[in-house]
Amino acid sequence: MMHFKYVRIQGQELAANTMYAKGIFSMCWQLIQNDTMIDEDADLYREIDDWFASHLPWPEPCKRQEKVVCFFKTENSEEMMKMIRPALWLLERYNHPYYLVYTNTPGEIVYEDKYQVVVKVPGTLTIEELQESWSPEED
Repeated sequence: MMHFKYVRIQGQELAANTMYAKGIFSMCWQLIQNDTMIDEDADLYREIDDWFASHLPWPEPCKRQEKVVCFFKTENSEEMMKMIRPALWLLERYNHPYYLVYTNTPGEIVYEDKYQVVVKVPGTLTIEELQESWSPEED
């Protein structure tokens, strides 16, 4: 089995300021702000968010709303992932797609603490032409 240093939970939608896939906290807050979540579920998410606010340092680049994204460190993420599971359950309950992205190369790290790294979003996105099919021709 491969070992990865970092994991990020992200959705299909892009954040306007980064043009990068939104993270789990943004996705859940969006469900609350759109009145998609019922009050009981919104209260559950607020408890999850409060726990993270008191246990996870708030990186300066995030406070300044710089073009950055956060990844949990897998080596220290057991407790974090245990606490985030109910938020994943909420996303599933509201049929909101998400992905767990594991990587060893998240990008240029601009902040790091015990639990997470924050990386710069690449300055420009490149869109490449569709490459030729590499599958064998059918006879």
